[in-house]
Amino acid sequence: MSQENSPHDSGAQWLRACLLQVAGVDGKGLELGEMRITFSITKTDTETPNKANITVYNLAEGTSNRIQQEFGRVVLSAGYKGNCTTIFDGTISKVQRGRENGTDTFTAITAADGDKAYNWAVVNSTLAAGSTPADRVKLCAQYFAEKGVNTGYLPEFDPTSLPRGKVFFASAKKVLRDEAVNTRCSWSVQDGALTMVPKTGYLPEEAVVLTHETGLVGAPTWTNEGLNVNCLLNPRLRVNGRIKLDNRSVQGAKTEVKEGAKTEVKESAKRPPTISADGLYRILKVTFVGDTRGNDWFAKLVCVALDGTSQVPLDVA
Repeated sequence: MSQENSPHDSGAQWLRACLLQVAGVDGKGLELGEMRITFSITKTDTETPNKANITVYNLAEGTSNRIQQEFGRVVLSAGYKGNCTTIFDGTISKVQRGRENGTDTFTAITAADGDKAYNWAVVNSTLAAGSTPADRVKLCAQYFAEKGVNTGYLPEFDPTSLPRGKVFFASAKKVLRDEAVNTRCSWSVQDGALTMVPKTGYLPEEAVVLTHETGLVGAPTWTNEGLNVNCLLNPRLRVNGRIKLDNRSVQGAKTEVKEGAKTEVKESAKRPPTISADGLYRILKVTFVGDTRGNDWFAKLVCVALDGTSQVPLDVA
């Protein structure tokens, strides 16, 4: 299942590119990128599997039947010519066929990233005395691999070891959840790969510079959720990756509370919002929305400043 790869943004944001591949367990399948495709993909740094809703229009009935009956994997790549890489890689959970109007039919694909490992991977093993967090995470990764999830980025863990052996018989996600808490990391599956990133860290990749010349749409705005940023679709935008903004483009915080409503405000929302002193932000959530024959071709981001040591108060009017 090939795809066009480009490690760096070419700077040209015209001539949209899209590849949609569906395949079976043998890796063989179909390329559907020439059809009209719409998609909405949401990816976060939480452990819950990322989801994709992809619709392909006017497929031949036989092709649509094959997607329902033969194929279990879907890979979507999108961007622009020279910068088109994977934005979703997951397993197909549902296929629905229908008719949108008198002339157009659709095949709607619902997919999830790493859901089989998340739901069914069980750790049944023992580690001898002296095991470290890295040992326990790698043990979970082995059971995830049995369910089709590879190992992605893992940080350097604290080498503290356990004085006694440890027996495991639990879901792999529970073991990972415990290790994430103990090591102050977040864990998730991103495009078929188990990933862990420190809460105050980020992926070791070059930051994506967002200006109005490179795809920024409107002004980034602070909310209780974080810094909301809208831009043209760029496959280099990854959960726990970084973006770089000109802080002069960032608007002040806006908190919407209905009059008379009894609202329980989280402690984090009570603090004044902060802005990264160097304009660097970590992506917590990215939603890709696209239509190969329509106007939609955007990414919506929720970001935070990298860490408390590099933040200064945001002046809110």
